[in-house]
Amino acid sequence: MVWKNRPLDFHKDAMPAALAGMAANEQGRFWEFHDKVFASQPNIGRDRLLQIAGEVGLDVKRFETAFNSAKYKPEIDADIAEANGLGASGTPAFFINGRFLSGAKPFTEFAAVINAELTRLNVPIPPAAAAAAQATAAPPAGAVQVRPAPPAATAPVR
Repeated sequence: MVWKNRPLDFHKDAMPAALAGMAANEQGRFWEFHDKVFASQPNIGRDRLLQIAGEVGLDVKRFETAFNSAKYKPEIDADIAEANGLGASGTPAFFINGRFLSGAKPFTEFAAVINAELTRLNVPIPPAAAAAAQATAAPPAGAVQVRPAPPAATAPVR
């Protein structure tokens, strides 16, 4: 999984959280930081972001320097431009081998798209995944074919 930033303009804490996430990524702790930020919503102002940095074991001074400098803003802006170009105007948005899923979706919709991709690639579907797919026999109606997003070298990967 590759994370791309898509801070929404109407959310006052979205850009600071994206900048903070990239500052955490600089120290190899993006996912731990990410999970705590999402669990802390809606309380994700500057003070809470700094507190979370300490909680996940970051060098807080180094984190704060990267965060305050907004050094990752150009990368975040590039992620936003890429998302816009792919039609991902909101969050969450997912691309599975180029197939676009917009919004929060139930597991069965992900399973249907993933299993369809496995079938297309002639890869056996694991038994548990096959059982999940039986709940939805076809890809979701909202899934559209788009070009795959190119991976970014600095994007947090899980």
